[in-house]
Amino acid sequence: MNSIRTRGIVLKRTDYGEADRIVTMLTPDQGKLRLMARGVRKPKAKLAGGIELFSVSDLSFIRGRGEIGTLISARLDRHYGKIVNDIDRVQLGYELMKLLDKATEDEPEEAYFYLMEQALRALDDEKISLDLVRAWFGAHMLRLAGHAPNLKTTAAGGALSESDRYVFDFDHMAFEPKPSGRFGPADIKFLRLLFSGHAPAALSRVDSLDGLLARCAPLLAASLKNHMHV
Repeated sequence: MNSIRTRGIVLKRTDYGEADRIVTMLTPDQGKLRLMARGVRKPKAKLAGGIELFSVSDLSFIRGRGEIGTLISARLDRHYGKIVNDIDRVQLGYELMKLLDKATEDEPEEAYFYLMEQALRALDDEKISLDLVRAWFGAHMLRLAGHAPNLKTTAAGGALSESDRYVFDFDHMAFEPKPSGRFGPADIKFLRLLFSGHAPAALSRVDSLDGLLARCAPLLAASLKNHMHV
């Protein structure tokens, strides 16, 4: 069989037998792959350096008759090595990879690959807060799954005011005006930025970021749980 070349990010690694390892790779054009990396746990194994966590690699593999293919070659294209210097960043990296793996099918669209790649880049930058990375990632997981909130009108279809307070209606994924509501116009503007194409590095410069995240992060976490069961 002819080998296939692609790029991949490791989502999960499972030891198999005495020296092998099964790796779950997220790719931009081949979906999620489960590949057998034979002999990778032996000393000086050639494949080992190409399937590091928190990396983007160039891969060559052969599809198997079942669900597990065979990894032929792997070469690091970009390793985000600063992540492993901070245990909290490592833990969040594992959390995001697990979330993406659980929430996607075997053939996710290529946008998920670039989302994970951008998340690794943000985790590698110690100037970007982990709360921001987590919120940004959750927002884009909701968007890609078709569960982004309505940030243009109220649940009833009315205009969102620059002066009203709001509560969030999870059934309609929209805001409703209420004088004692937790959310204000600044929170809605921030959520619009989170769900847009802005990278975490740009969002880290938003004024009053800590307060915005404190109010908006629980909304995103609850939305992921309610609509994506993660």
